[in-house]
Amino acid sequence: MSDSMKKYLAELIGTAVLVLVGCGAVAIGGYGAALPLGVLPIGFAFGLAVTAMAYAIGPVSGCHINPAVTVAMVTAGRMEVSEAVGYIVAQLIGGLVGALILYLILTGKEGGYDLATAGLGQNGWGAGYLGQYGIVPAILTEIIATLIFTAVILGVTHSSQSSSHHPAGLIIGLTLFALHLPFLMVTGLSVNPARSLGPAILVGGHALAQVWLFIVMPVIGGAIAGWAFRARILAA
Repeated sequence: MSDSMKKYLAELIGTAVLVLVGCGAVAIGGYGAALPLGVLPIGFAFGLAVTAMAYAIGPVSGCHINPAVTVAMVTAGRMEVSEAVGYIVAQLIGGLVGALILYLILTGKEGGYDLATAGLGQNGWGAGYLGQYGIVPAILTEIIATLIFTAVILGVTHSSQSSSHHPAGLIIGLTLFALHLPFLMVTGLSVNPARSLGPAILVGGHALAQVWLFIVMPVIGGAIAGWAFRARILAA
């Protein structure tokens, strides 16, 4: 297997694990019904999944497991577009695989599982969704939260900051956890198109109709962070 294929496979697996563990905390763990206190276990599930994958697949692919991170790497000048395309395709497939595994587990529940009602931890906004915030707060949340998240990733993986003992994976995971605290009630906090697209495809309906926001806005946030690093606004 070529080095490129190893990287793409690692990204697929890592993204699948992120969706399975993070969205699983909502759909299987039931913590979504315990909000706002449920934000703690949900945030930890996503954050620790990222940390675990950073150490599991980081040495192979860098553990982007998020198209917004890959876009940030491209705009920061750390990755070629040709390689990024393969990463993003693998991440999107991985998100769908993770959502499929989650769905298969849930369908084994005695009495069945109402996918349309209970969902798969999908993102959204508006009436009937969490804090019932409108589209403008949703757009701002996803751009700003992704900008913060990808800026941290670019910072802790910067060559002048990294070392064999630098706990980059832990810092990144804790940042994702922290971002859930203020923002989960607005959109469910995506900051990751692959995390949103997989569950939305399976749930369909309103989730699929709204998924465009969770594809476009995180990409914008990641692109801004990458540009800021390339322009040396955020890093020396």
